[in-house]
Amino acid sequence: MPLIPEEPQIHESVTGPLAAAGGTRTPQAPRPVPVPGPRPGPRPAPPRATRTHSSPGRPGPVRPAQANPQPQQTGGSPQIQLVSATVATAVSAADDAVDNLLDSGRAPTDILVLTSGDQHPWAQHELSFGAESYWRQQDEAGDVFYAAATAAQAVKRPVVVLAMNDGTDEATSAALPAALALAGEILVVCGDPERVNTLM
Repeated sequence: MPLIPEEPQIHESVTGPLAAAGGTRTPQAPRPVPVPGPRPGPRPAPPRATRTHSSPGRPGPVRPAQANPQPQQTGGSPQIQLVSATVATAVSAADDAVDNLLDSGRAPTDILVLTSGDQHPWAQHELSFGAESYWRQQDEAGDVFYAAATAAQAVKRPVVVLAMNDGTDEATSAALPAALALAGEILVVCGDPERVNTLM
C-alpha cells in the first residue's frame, strides 16, 4: 500500500530534468542584456534629430548614418549634402559634421571647413598669431583646416564643410561656388536648405 503513492512520486522526480531544463532556460534570458556600446555622443545627438534626410547608400558607422543628409549629385562635381541650420547655428552644425566625418573614418587632413560670414573661432584664434603661421598650417596639412569661403589661399581637399553663417544671398552665392571648387569628393553645406537650393 505505501508503494502506490511513492512510485508516482519517483516517476515525477524522473521528470525533474525537464524542470532542470526549464531552469536552464531562465539563465539564458538575461544573457543578451549587456552590449550598450560607446554610441551616445555628447554633442552630435541633438543636431542629428533636426536632420530629416539620411543617405542610405553612404557607408559609415552608426553615428554618421543618422546624421548624413540626403546627397545631391550635380553632374561630375562633388556630392553635395545639405544640413539644415540657421545663420546662428551654422558653425555648430559644421563642427558636428566634422565630428561625423572623423567618426566615419575620414582623416582630419581630408577636411576643410569654410565659413560664408565671420571666421570660425579656430581660424580667429590662429590668425591672432599672424597670417603667415596660420596659412603654414594649411600647407603642413596636419589637421582639419578652417578658412573663409572666399579666401584665395584655401586649397582643395577631398571634403569641404561650408557653414552658411551669413544670411545674405550675396554671401551665399559667393560662398557656394568657392566651396564647390575646393571640394574633391563631398561638399557638406550647413545652412538654410531653401536658400541653398535656389542658389545652387
